[in-house]
Amino acid sequence: MNGDDSPVPDLPDLPDKPAEAASAVPERSRTDSEDSPVHAVGIGPGNTEFLTRRAGRLLREADVVVGFETVVEFVADETEADLITCGYRDEPEALGRFAARVADGARGVAVLMGDPNHSGYQFLGKVEAAVDAPVTVVPGISSVQMAASRARTPLEESVFETLHVRGDLSPALARLRRAVGDRHLIVIPRPYDWMPEDIAADLVDGGADRDRASLVCERLTHPDEQITRTDLETLADGAGGDGPEDSDFSDLSVLVVRA
Repeated sequence: MNGDDSPVPDLPDLPDKPAEAASAVPERSRTDSEDSPVHAVGIGPGNTEFLTRRAGRLLREADVVVGFETVVEFVADETEADLITCGYRDEPEALGRFAARVADGARGVAVLMGDPNHSGYQFLGKVEAAVDAPVTVVPGISSVQMAASRARTPLEESVFETLHVRGDLSPALARLRRAVGDRHLIVIPRPYDWMPEDIAADLVDGGADRDRASLVCERLTHPDEQITRTDLETLADGAGGDGPEDSDFSDLSVLVVRA
């Protein structure tokens, strides 16, 4: 069932900096985590063949699932739970419904694209605040891992940054500038103001070699997966703008710049 016709509960008081709240302390012991009524599950890059067995089990056992609509759609056929979907504007209302169900004893799963540890802590922090209890994180296969495989860039020799967050990106961009050339870069862009072209232009402006090999990996593991092999200069020529029409690439992209 998609949605919930019950009365809207009081909206939860969500933290101003949910990512910091979610990462403030380590998780509890493994035993306590296994008994948790709420899990934040990484569903992989969108192809259900990359859904982990534990993630699949939790989805099958769940009574209620919450997540962004585009994420929930990928796993709707993997569960018989009630589905509560949201966008950025109605997050508090959706999480309020989810929290009310959990408070009544339901087993809840919050679903996140890829791995919750990659760009997922903002939503994780909001889920924890809504249910007012610790949430157990269940990692998943991410597009970052897939991009590293496609580009043959070992993670231990790479620098990873996600720009797919709200707020100031200057610290992340500075780290990329410092690392380019010495280590592989694996970057999740931010649609649509920091797309692969904009990241490349920033690196070139910071002194990176213009001919450095770069790959833009789109919709990894999907039937229409596409990998564009290019260089920083060619990418940088397309920089500018903040809409879908201003980039040659989709919002499901990962940029890899080889060392």
